[in-house]
Amino acid sequence: MKSLLPIVIAALIASQGLAQEAGETPDLGVFSQANESDLNQFVWKKRPIVVFADSDADPRYTEQIELLMAALPDLDDRDVVVLTDTDPSAKSPLRLKLRPRGFMLVIIGLDGDIKLRKPFPWDVREISRSIDKMPLRKRELREKKRAAAQD
Repeated sequence: MKSLLPIVIAALIASQGLAQEAGETPDLGVFSQANESDLNQFVWKKRPIVVFADSDADPRYTEQIELLMAALPDLDDRDVVVLTDTDPSAKSPLRLKLRPRGFMLVIIGLDGDIKLRKPFPWDVREISRSIDKMPLRKRELREKKRAAAQD
């Protein structure tokens, strides 16, 4: 089965012109295939959100990708990278490490630790709240406020 990721990226590229007119530029690097990624490359740089499904036709997977696509600026603001894996037979390193059963959403912190697992799609607002409660994110926000106050 073909992955949904190429379709998502094509949609992003097609909508890039509209986003530039509105003053926003979407980060096409937010999405990546899980089999191409090692979590160690993101430690202290990005917060991985890993979306697993047994097929890209899984309605929960499709819904989760749509929810994430609808709020790319929020994800980019929180230094999120979304990794997807819809091929259980490939036995990607992430699938072997995180051991999903069917659909699963995993949020991993900047320190590389698993912060949250969900067996159903989650709205970006809920994901953002969960990330914003993390100690490192709180520190980032304090530093931004301090820098803004000094300007």
